[in-house]
Amino acid sequence: MGLFDKLASWLGLKKEVNVLCLGLDNSGKTTIINQLKPSNAQAQDIVPTIGFSIEKFKTSSLSFTVFDMSGQGRYRNLWEHYYKEGQAIIFVIDSADKLRMVVAKEELDTLLNHPDVKHRRIPILFFANKMDVRDSLSSVKVSQLLCLENIKDKPWHICATNALKGEGLQEGVDWLQDQIKTMRT
Repeated sequence: MGLFDKLASWLGLKKEVNVLCLGLDNSGKTTIINQLKPSNAQAQDIVPTIGFSIEKFKTSSLSFTVFDMSGQGRYRNLWEHYYKEGQAIIFVIDSADKLRMVVAKEELDTLLNHPDVKHRRIPILFFANKMDVRDSLSSVKVSQLLCLENIKDKPWHICATNALKGEGLQEGVDWLQDQIKTMRT
């Protein structure tokens, strides 16, 4: 059973949830989405996303639409067209890419200050990915560099992950499902 199957069964709801998956290119967004899908729907080969892709799949009680947005610089302006539709955001950070941490922070700040996000209490799950890579930053250090403690008006959570093996994803999904459940009650 995939992680989204577990999420759906815990929620006990039959509803569509739109989740935006954002982050710089090569951070592991598509790999994470692939790991979250039921095992019979997982792709064997992962290729870089050009523009965006939409993954739709159903579980016992939820219908998921995940917008996998390319993190390449020339496609990041597409992100804002999907903010209104998103009920949750997964923001993926390559914790081994110290040089582009500043760029990730700039993109996060742009997201948080966008009119379609700024005044909404949309949950944001941060995956500090590639924790298996030597000299990668801890999730605490990533949180500090992105100044996540300054996010006061939205629920957020950060998890250390290794998307290739699926490590750390369950913790994030557990948190996100609790947030979605709270939003609906």
